Amino acid sequence: MSVAMTLTCPGLYCGRRIINGSVDEDCGVCPRGERTNLQKVCERCTESPELYDWLYLGFMALLPLVLHWFFIEWYSGKKSSSALLQHITAMVECSVSAVVTLLVTEPVGKLSIRSCRVQMLSDWYTMLYNPSPDYVNTLHCTQEAVYPLYTIVLIYYAFCLVMMMMLRPLLVKKIACGLGKSDRFRSIYAALYFFPILTVLQAVGGGLLYYAFPYIILVLSLVTLAVYMSASEIQSFKSLGVKKKRLVVLLSHWLLHAYGIISISRLDKLEQDLPLLVLVPGPALFYIATAKFTEPSRILSEGGSGH
Repeated sequence: MSVAMTLTCPGLYCGRRIINGSVDEDCGVCPRGERTNLQKVCERCTESPELYDWLYLGFMALLPLVLHWFFIEWYSGKKSSSALLQHITAMVECSVSAVVTLLVTEPVGKLSIRSCRVQMLSDWYTMLYNPSPDYVNTLHCTQEAVYPLYTIVLIYYAFCLVMMMMLRPLLVKKIACGLGKSDRFRSIYAALYFFPILTVLQAVGGGLLYYAFPYIILVLSLVTLAVYMSASEIQSFKSLGVKKKRLVVLLSHWLLHAYGIISISRLDKLEQDLPLLVLVPGPALFYIATAKFTEPSRILSEGGSGH
């Protein structure tokens, strides 16, 4: 009983390290890849990420790819035929970066990772929970309690940036002949802006994103789908199938809807959660069914005629 009392450390994340089979007397920060257990002893993380953890990592990995695609499409212009190749290159960059990130994360050389289980929101912000036992001196125990969910995203973004700088400039210089010299590199310049923003977003709001990303996916996918269909003047199934690009955009949004639904339900009970995927086409079908009733020109004409 006395031994257990002497091993107690202050704060949520301070613990004692195990050195040569014995517990150290001093409380402090646990090494990377470890976190404190209930006895306040640093313990190695040996668990595998849950489905929800993988979905979170997938969401953070998709962010730069979606932004790449958006800015490539935005700056490619109608005269350029290089947009498709740039889209494919961006996907290759992010895919290779993801594989390399998994390979360099413990266990090194394997497409799997060991992790610490996320228990509460404070696990993402251990720097805010450094205790002051004597109310004067602070015991610094800042660590990655959610190892490696916090740093693996930052490593992935670094690899994405390196891969982009290695591949994209050469590709754009050769194939983007339909654009002017000042326009062909704009999608790359945009990436140099949004990668630091994504890095800060992960560093500051990683914990909040971890709990909110399923709802962010659903809201953004619904809003962007409505904006796209409105801007493209899609009001019927016939107009939807006129261009292959519209079908690709629609299928992409449906995949995002499904991703968000799976992330929220976590597929804990397959017999109850899988039927929810039937709701995926709902927003698009509802938009097409009601678009003719909300056409601005029709509303104005009916208002002018006194109906």
